[in-house]
Amino acid sequence: MTYMAISRKYRPATFEEIVGQEHVTTTLRNAIRGSRIHHAYLFTGARGVGKTTAARALARSLNCALGPTETPCGTCPSCTQISAGATQDLIEIDGASNNSVDDVREIRDSVQFAPNFGQYKIYLVDEVHMLSKGAFNALLKTLEEPPPHVVFIFATTEPNKIPDTILSRVQRFDFKRIPASRVVERLASLAAKEGIQIPEQGLRLIARAGEGSMRDSESLLDQVISAGAGAAEIPVDTITQALGLVDRRLLLDFFSGLVDGDPAACLTVIDSVYRWGHELSVFADELLEVVRDATFLGMSQDAHRFVDLPQAELEALAAIAKKTDPEHLSRLFDALIHLQGRLKAAHRPRIVMEMAVARLTHTRPAKPLSGLVQRLERIERNLSSGTTSARRVSTPPSSGQSRAPRARKAKAPASPPPEKEPSRQPSRPEPPPIEQELEAWGPALSDIQPAIEERTVLSKWDAFVQALPNESWKKSFEGCIHVDDGKKVRVKLSSGRARAAITRWSKTEEFHYVWQKYFPNRTLELDTERASGNLRGMEQAFLNDPEVGRIMSALGAVLERVEPDSGAESNESV
Repeated sequence: MTYMAISRKYRPATFEEIVGQEHVTTTLRNAIRGSRIHHAYLFTGARGVGKTTAARALARSLNCALGPTETPCGTCPSCTQISAGATQDLIEIDGASNNSVDDVREIRDSVQFAPNFGQYKIYLVDEVHMLSKGAFNALLKTLEEPPPHVVFIFATTEPNKIPDTILSRVQRFDFKRIPASRVVERLASLAAKEGIQIPEQGLRLIARAGEGSMRDSESLLDQVISAGAGAAEIPVDTITQALGLVDRRLLLDFFSGLVDGDPAACLTVIDSVYRWGHELSVFADELLEVVRDATFLGMSQDAHRFVDLPQAELEALAAIAKKTDPEHLSRLFDALIHLQGRLKAAHRPRIVMEMAVARLTHTRPAKPLSGLVQRLERIERNLSSGTTSARRVSTPPSSGQSRAPRARKAKAPASPPPEKEPSRQPSRPEPPPIEQELEAWGPALSDIQPAIEERTVLSKWDAFVQALPNESWKKSFEGCIHVDDGKKVRVKLSSGRARAAITRWSKTEEFHYVWQKYFPNRTLELDTERASGNLRGMEQAFLNDPEVGRIMSALGAVLERVEPDSGAESNESV
């Protein structure tokens, strides 16, 4: 006897046997029960989710000798011929190879003939989106007003390619991807019918590889049974080898090594994966799913329902997730996303993977930024003098926008007011050095370290000013407060005269050439700042303070504004 694939051998014949599409089968059964049979249906959805199976079940229900009925007998000539694919009342057409106007003209001519056995003549057009535009137009009139004994059933995986004129003439049913739990139940039932015993973990691996497609999962089950060489019980190792999957234990060991900061454990896993011949990009792809599941386990109990894992693996993953926090896992996920793209393009992916381990295993959980700001405010208060106090220093945004502290020169006011002698303060211990104060925030500062290094190497603004060909241009720009947010450079000027002059200069070719050299793809925005001379002097004094300069350089902070301190008569604050 000729061998028949499992997906064909155990293909559902009735609506009750179709798995995971109850929202479709219930509606069709109610329509048959209430004699509300439409003349055209459109079944859409991913591959292998039951579109063609549901169409044949509908044809069997409509043409059964007892029907139309939602529960066909399966023994009458119409039912048996539809099951065998030998009836002339169910005409199956491949839209990919019969997509011309002439093919549709044959359909239009044949609809006039009555069915042979059943009450309906049913046309099932698979991959209907492959029909040409002319074929769709030729089908419009027949599709809108077919003979009473004709029913059209269209199946497609790409409904967006079907014209709206067709969509408006059909009843559309969207088939969903089948949940993994339902696929596992179906596979267990089929394995039992074949006399094969497969552990639940192995069935879950097959369902996961099927990606919500029942037909794909059943084909993989067929492959696994062949790999078992007729054995009554197939272990998990045989399944992973037959399907080319990565052992789940390796994934958990690698993930545990990342969380614990153990590079040796991760490198051992990479060696095992490489020796087994698995693609490292596939390993990284499956690792992303592990990190995703661990993040959900660490978020809340409500998120647990989105993690579909065996109980043993669920407990092992939850134990690892407890060692860190979801924010840390989210950072690992982002790093693995970039790593996956590099692995696909790398000529030697193993080296890329191993070097990534050196960085990922040293990625530590970041402390909240609010706590860092509080510590900085305390440092500012300790560094404040009797005449000035650090009131507001802004830290750079988390997106890494280029905001750098700039050395500014400001003209001293004509007659600066004499500074009052600071009031005596009660003795207090010397504040710790700034390096010791920031050392505890290593995890948080490590995220912005590349931006800090970029800002402290060389000030692009200073280089831009020195490159200007005109001395008057340099003098006008020297000492200006500027902010570079990645899209535009906002420059604060002290007078409207300087603004008008710079506006004229910015239209010259010489200025445009230098600007594009140092600030490409950025626009220049001028703003006149009308600050008092006293505040200007305080701003320059604050920026010239060496301790303040060290803090702002370490954090990439910029001065936002200078304002008088209303709380003390003899003090002014920045």
